[in-house]
Amino acid sequence: MSREQLEGRWALVLGASSGFGAATSRALAGAGMNIFGVHLDPRSRLPRAQEVMDDIEATGSQAVFFNTNAASARKRGRVLDQIEEVLADDPADGVHFMLHSLAFGSLLPFIAEEPDEAVSESQMEMTLRVMAHTLVYWVQDLVRRDLLLPGSRVYALSSEGAERMAPNYGAVSAAKAALESHMRQLTLELGSRGIAVNCLRPGVTDTPALRAIPGHEAYMEEALRRNPSGRLTTPQDVATTLVVLADPGLTWISGAVIPVDGGETIVG
Repeated sequence: MSREQLEGRWALVLGASSGFGAATSRALAGAGMNIFGVHLDPRSRLPRAQEVMDDIEATGSQAVFFNTNAASARKRGRVLDQIEEVLADDPADGVHFMLHSLAFGSLLPFIAEEPDEAVSESQMEMTLRVMAHTLVYWVQDLVRRDLLLPGSRVYALSSEGAERMAPNYGAVSAAKAALESHMRQLTLELGSRGIAVNCLRPGVTDTPALRAIPGHEAYMEEALRRNPSGRLTTPQDVATTLVVLADPGLTWISGAVIPVDGGETIVG
């Protein structure tokens, strides 16, 4: 794929300042795309978002970032208002590529000796809202504003946890399963518009989100044992795959859960 095929097109990345989102933002910019990035960072972590923006701009692409809560309907509306302003000069472009890479949820068991040590209703609902339902809400608003056009494609990041269980991972596992279900429904409803929707399932990857999981070291050791390549998946593995999938010529992949794990899940 030549750079000219993506040159000047716009991508929207939710979760753009770290992990998969940051790697994908940089990779897409390297392929010629401009990046709308949504992230939520306190002041102490803003330099990492600025580093991503600087790297994007160093490629000659544009970086328009928003430090805001992607799970808030009101703030989502404000971001989309500003995206419309940026695209006003050439509305035919729209958003060619969207990545949902939001990783924030409760890591508590369902059952515990003390009630306050188990996941609560509000924590469960927050986890599902942030990690799954926001995919639907962002896509709804993008479609209503005519920002997703024929040829646009939407990707969300799931995990093996959508099917397999692990200690303290119940709420996140439910969110990943819901995310994949939402993807399939969006595929059904957006197919006639020429908009593709898919999920990627990266293998175990050393990211800030993984390191937030209690006992993550054991997950990493198990993944190293299982993976035929003998290494963990990296954010760059996923970013490279997404650049290929951004190719405007790829129009017939939709409704799929695509593993990006070097064969990790085939080994028991």
